[in-house]
Amino acid sequence: MLTLQWPLVLLALPLPYLVYRFAPVIKRQESKVFAPSLMILAEEREQKTVPSRKILLALAAVAWCALVLSASRPIYVGELESITSSDRNMMLAVDISKSMLEEDMEMNRRMVNRLQAVKNVVADFVSERQGDRLGLILFGEQAYIQTPLTFDLGTLKKLLDEAVVGLAGGRTAIGDAIGLAVKRLQNLPESNRVVILLTDGQNTAGEIEPLQAAKLAAQAGVKIYTVGIGADEMIVQGFFGPQRVNPSRDLDEKTLTAISHSTGGQYYRARNLADLANIYAELDQLEAIEIEEQKVRPEKALYPYPLGFAFLLLTLLVAIKQPSIQAHLLQNLFSQSTDKSNSRGA
Repeated sequence: MLTLQWPLVLLALPLPYLVYRFAPVIKRQESKVFAPSLMILAEEREQKTVPSRKILLALAAVAWCALVLSASRPIYVGELESITSSDRNMMLAVDISKSMLEEDMEMNRRMVNRLQAVKNVVADFVSERQGDRLGLILFGEQAYIQTPLTFDLGTLKKLLDEAVVGLAGGRTAIGDAIGLAVKRLQNLPESNRVVILLTDGQNTAGEIEPLQAAKLAAQAGVKIYTVGIGADEMIVQGFFGPQRVNPSRDLDEKTLTAISHSTGGQYYRARNLADLANIYAELDQLEAIEIEEQKVRPEKALYPYPLGFAFLLLTLLVAIKQPSIQAHLLQNLFSQSTDKSNSRGA
């Protein structure tokens, strides 16, 4: 179904005619110098190359109608479609400190760093949250909002994919990340305020302690799920040959567990990519709520089409009138030359 957003704009359609009909006529002074041969030449050139006045007026009228139609904002309204939405608000807090560069996660038969693994898994998790409002917090030595709460999941995934390790500093401010998430969620409706915090270390920076931030989250009704990422062991080449080390020795599982339990959430441990994928799949089920179905009609703006058509017609008019313009310029040129000759003779 076609409709106009601003139909009153169509009242401007007769405006050019009204101006032509009732506006006072401005008389143009003609040159007193008359050169018959040159004037006849210019007029013959104009008559041969320029179409009739009626054709030009018709093209101009159609262009004006197209411009007015475009200004009235025509839109196409489609059939009713069902969309789903929920009142769930979720902040994803992702650690981007320097320790996330540790390459202890296997993906597609090659070792990748922890942040690459997180990007791969969280992107799929985000895609499944249709109808939810998601936000993204990146934290290192400082915490900042990368994406505010939004339904635009595509933009959130893109900004997560562009995250760079060390951008927020080398240390880890878990408490500040929680505090920032609580600040963003506390004024929203109480239903399903959720934070999913992922880190591979312990709190080494920031202005607020993680447990104190968790206490504030519990008071605000915000539930926190914590995810500790990193392998338990890996083989590295040392001076005396291969050595077995624990790349997750700095992971503070005790604090992460306390944070989640104090807010009604849960702590998860991701030692590899499969664990991480299973955790986010489980989180998707834990926080599944009844989804409200709504009926909407999709709309598509159509104003660019008449606007483009009007532009083409105006371009055509300019191209057609060009010979006429050249003829008038020729007349003026010879008139000025004749005036100069007369002034010199005088």
